[in-house]
Amino acid sequence: MSCLLNPHKPQYGGGIIINPEMNDGLKGWSAYGEAKIQHRQSQANQFIAAYSRYQPYDSISQKLYLQKDMLYTFSAWIQVSGGSNIQIRAVFNTSNGFKHVGATIAESGCWSMLKGGLTVDASGPAHLYFESKNTSVEIWADSVSLQPFTKNQWRAHQDQSIHKIGKRNVRIQAVDSQGNPLSNATISIQQNRLGFPFGCAINKNILTNTAYQNWFTSRFTVTTFEDEMKWYSTETSQGKVDYSVSDAMLQFVKQCNIAVRGHNVFWDDPKYQPSWINSLSRRQLALAAANRLFSIVPRYRGQLISWDVMNENLHFSYFERRIARNASKIFYKWAQQADGKTTLFMNDFNTIEDPNDYVSSPARYLQKLREIQSSAGNENGIQMGIGIEGHFSTSNLPYIRASLDILAAARLPIWITEVDVQSSPNQAMYLEQVLRETRSHPGVNGIVMWAAWRPEGCYSMCLTDNNFNNLKTGDVVDKLLHEWGWKGFIAGTTDANGFFETSLFHGDYHVKIKHPDMKNSSLDHILINVFPTTTGAKQTVPQQLQVLAT
Repeated sequence: MSCLLNPHKPQYGGGIIINPEMNDGLKGWSAYGEAKIQHRQSQANQFIAAYSRYQPYDSISQKLYLQKDMLYTFSAWIQVSGGSNIQIRAVFNTSNGFKHVGATIAESGCWSMLKGGLTVDASGPAHLYFESKNTSVEIWADSVSLQPFTKNQWRAHQDQSIHKIGKRNVRIQAVDSQGNPLSNATISIQQNRLGFPFGCAINKNILTNTAYQNWFTSRFTVTTFEDEMKWYSTETSQGKVDYSVSDAMLQFVKQCNIAVRGHNVFWDDPKYQPSWINSLSRRQLALAAANRLFSIVPRYRGQLISWDVMNENLHFSYFERRIARNASKIFYKWAQQADGKTTLFMNDFNTIEDPNDYVSSPARYLQKLREIQSSAGNENGIQMGIGIEGHFSTSNLPYIRASLDILAAARLPIWITEVDVQSSPNQAMYLEQVLRETRSHPGVNGIVMWAAWRPEGCYSMCLTDNNFNNLKTGDVVDKLLHEWGWKGFIAGTTDANGFFETSLFHGDYHVKIKHPDMKNSSLDHILINVFPTTTGAKQTVPQQLQVLAT
């Protein structure tokens, strides 16, 4: 969200925050740490400022009572007294430790929205406060909101949102060969293919394992190759490039009508480089990187739905250190030259998983992305997408939603690219929560899980055992697929004008029609596609389909 001259009103009227708009002086608010606080007014806007700050946590505070099992959304509008690019964080000091809620990048002269969320392990009092490592600035706060929701309320909103963004009303009319409507015809509809891109990573094991192939292809519509397109896999020694494995995998999934995300051109983590590049000079490395990009990107041009051009360049900086500080910008410009039609993603972790990791906070992510996007040197910039890995240990649903809200303000495609949950007794529960939350967000365009099968065990989370029987996590996937229409079956009869109307999830469907006046007793080979409305169209407008029954 842009930095504004005046803050918006607090969300939910401030929720349980006392004096959320700061219109009642310092009521409800106190100093935290050694800070001094003051109620101020600028034109018609009133706010509270924390000054004389010596420690990062010196700021304003409010004491609240937080309840276990509630989900809290948080927001505040923040400004600083001077400077720019200053990170401000919101924190709750609870009886069980500090709970980080979210962060924003603040400027002087305008207000920035800090949005986040939290859950707590135990009921009890807590102190809300703000912090910044830059102690030379005053922290100004206004329009603070903390709104609790029950788990049932949260789940109801998820379900409502999934139905709103994922389904469409469909009106089917059965007519005879002369175009006359067939009343009282029996229509049955079954989904063949999910419309929302939902999938899982794979690796080369799938090429030789029929059971793996059958389990995977019967469920998913999109995939990512776990390692087979990465630089260390395709060029193990300099100049000896081998795409045979990734070519074979691509051929296999294309035959199954499964889309592929390209992963990845470069990985900024120094641990995951081809071993031979470490000894190269700066000039030699730049040339090797150019050869890499202009080899793999054109090779798969038109065959992939996206490319992760830079992987984890918020957390790491291998190429920025060794080639140039603007290496990310250079690589995206090259990728655009090599393939101007495929969406180019920046892919990183902890942007929605961990409010403690400020390196990849939503604000920092967008800041880096805009730097790259603006470097294209043309009017349209670089066609970019937002890649969010999603490696979870638990699930902070309010923070996930708030983070996705911030990212969605960029109006770019968002994909959850590598979803997994660490092993624990609650692994399957957390996976279900994460998948529901990300699927329910209108800004998310697709989800890929990071659970490629290996006989020795998966990266962090498996969906099946080695006989391809579902584990609890696999049961969660099948459960949600069914909820979202996979293999869903609907039946009914046409009205007097031959119409049958229903609501269907986006996807491909098989339709069967029976009617006594039909020459054949039934038609069972009709295929229809239910697609989202065009941008701006009302989802309530039915998709009209006419089927000819002969």
